[in-house]
Amino acid sequence: MGTVTMPDFLFALIGLGALAAAVVPRLVAGRPLSLPLVFLLCGVGIQLLPGVPLPEIDPVADRVWVEHLTEVCVIVSLMGAGLALNRPFGRLRWRATWRQLGITMPLTVAAVAALARGLLDWPVAAALLLAAVLAPTDPVLASEVRVGAPTDSEHDEDEVRFALTSEAGLNDGLAFPFVLGAAALAAAGGTVTGGELTQWVLTDVLYKTAAGIAAGLALGALLGWLFFRAGKQALRLSEHSEGFVAVGATFLAYGVTELVHGYGFLAVFVTACRIRAAEHAHGYHMVLHDFVEQVERLLTAGLLFLLGVFVAQGGLMPLTWQGAAVGVLLLCVVRPLAGWCAQWGTAAGFRERAVIALFGIRGIGSLFYLAHALGTHGFGVAAEELWAVVAFVVLTSVVLHGVSASPVIARLDRLRLHRARAGREGTEPDEDEVAGERL
Repeated sequence: MGTVTMPDFLFALIGLGALAAAVVPRLVAGRPLSLPLVFLLCGVGIQLLPGVPLPEIDPVADRVWVEHLTEVCVIVSLMGAGLALNRPFGRLRWRATWRQLGITMPLTVAAVAALARGLLDWPVAAALLLAAVLAPTDPVLASEVRVGAPTDSEHDEDEVRFALTSEAGLNDGLAFPFVLGAAALAAAGGTVTGGELTQWVLTDVLYKTAAGIAAGLALGALLGWLFFRAGKQALRLSEHSEGFVAVGATFLAYGVTELVHGYGFLAVFVTACRIRAAEHAHGYHMVLHDFVEQVERLLTAGLLFLLGVFVAQGGLMPLTWQGAAVGVLLLCVVRPLAGWCAQWGTAAGFRERAVIALFGIRGIGSLFYLAHALGTHGFGVAAEELWAVVAFVVLTSVVLHGVSASPVIARLDRLRLHRARAGREGTEPDEDEVAGERL
């Protein structure tokens, strides 16, 4: 018999992984586990088996591959999140989201940058980069805390799932100004002039954000017309129930926006929300969402498996106790406090505010931002150390939130149902009434 070659082993592993990605979510439903956690552990376990021909994972040498693989995963998940949201866009309806973006995110960036300066003694640019990379949240890594499939109702999303999903949909794009600011600071040697600061505000903050939103609205309106209102039936794609169209919409929105130098992440999420608003109750949204979710699940499972392999191969060796402390403080102190402060004045109750604050999940977006930033400039810190800190935070978040999400959210769901049933005689409350209960 011949020896086992790496390509043959990888083909078998990919096939097994794809099948597992379909089965695992059903096996872990209701348990303190998640699909990302299972695949992360599989990556660690398989790498530790003797004689297994897995490739060496080196995000420094293979930075471009890491950047683009994580980029695809993020934009696909953003399309899925936008299509799933049932709540119509509005200043008051999305109040929790605006507070998370306007209060929690800047506070998190400032606090993590200060921790990186104080504990790690990193240069200002590297400290800001770490803070920016770890700023966006990523509920795709714990599906229990995000909204489910699209429905006809505008009021069947509880405050926790809606706030975390909408926050992640928008802050994945709004972290870019901080990342670009860190790169500009590194290029300038740690100090910037008033002109450079003005240029950053006008270009990286205002123009690129506005371009992302405008492109998303325009493309979403165009695609919404094409999907639901085009005069010719051949063009009215909702008549044909083809789910892969969602992937086309995702790449179109992202690519066009990047061509005009806007924030593509932001555009993808806005495009998805605009498509959803074009014909809110149409069943085609379910077709689009289901296809995107399947692609997203495959990509997420693969990337988390590779992260597990990276960890088992010694990817965390450059991690110091100070770097680990920054990660733990972010997840257990900084995000909970910043998230709690932001929730005052929202519709969420005490328990809901606590859960929204605690579940600031870090994931694939952080890996993308770091890979992207390291391709622009040096930051005065070894790339291996930056990868070790960020990988540790993602790893800790996957374990901590993956184990706790299911029981915590299930507890909230039971409490809502109990309160909705109280005082009713012989009739069950509908989903809107249950979701409307404040805890």
